[in-house]
Amino acid sequence: MAAVLSCGKGAVLSHGSAAALWGLLRPVDGPVDVSAPSRNGRAKRRGIRLHRSASLGAVDREDVNTRGPLVTVRNRIPVTTVARTIEDVEGVLPPKLVRRATRQAELAGYRVGATKPRRTRSDLEDDFLSFCERQALPRPEVNVKIGRFEIDFVWRDRGVAVETGDFRYHRGNVAFEDDHARELELRRRGFAARRYTGQQLDEQPDLVAADLREVLAPEGVGARGEGR
Repeated sequence: MAAVLSCGKGAVLSHGSAAALWGLLRPVDGPVDVSAPSRNGRAKRRGIRLHRSASLGAVDREDVNTRGPLVTVRNRIPVTTVARTIEDVEGVLPPKLVRRATRQAELAGYRVGATKPRRTRSDLEDDFLSFCERQALPRPEVNVKIGRFEIDFVWRDRGVAVETGDFRYHRGNVAFEDDHARELELRRRGFAARRYTGQQLDEQPDLVAADLREVLAPEGVGARGEGR
C-alpha cells in the first residue's frame, strides 16, 4: 500500500507484485511493481518498479472499484485485476512463471480472459530435455515413431517411452482413448510407458526424476522395445 500511495493518484499494484497479492505466485524480494497512468505518478523511487500505463486512466482512488475490468481492490490495496495481471506479466516474467500464475488463477476460479499462455508441444520438448540435463538423466530420442504412433521421448536401449502434456491438451473422450491406445501399443512392444504433465515438471521435479531413474535403471525394466 505504501508503494502504491507513493506513486500518486491512480497508481495500482501490478505485474509480479499483483500476482503475489492475488496468490498466483510466491512473493519475491526486490522492488514492488506499481503501475500509474502515463501522465501521472511521481519520479522513480527506490524499492519501486514503476510502470506507465495509459489504459489505466487517471481515476480517483475513491472510484477504484468501478474502473472496469482493469483495476480492482484486494485487501484494501488498489491492484490490477487477475486478467490484467496475467497480461502484464507476459513477456516480463519467465514463461514458466506465467504458466504457473495462469494455472493458479484458473484453479481459483478467476476469469483470465483471452490471455492464456499455453505450453506448446515444442515448449514441453525443450522443457523436458532441459529437465533431463539438469537431473543428469541420459538424453532420449525425440518424436520417435513406434507402431502407428509418434512418441515424445524414447530410451530405446532401456525400453522406456515418455509422453508429456498438459490437461488442456488431453481432455475429451477422443484424446482419452488415444492416450490409452498409445500406452497399450507401447506395452505390447515391450516399452515401459510413463506420462508426465508440464505442471509436474515445474512443481515435482524430484519425484519425476526419481520415477524415471527407477524405470531407466539397468536392473529395472529389462524390456528392449522393437522400436519402429
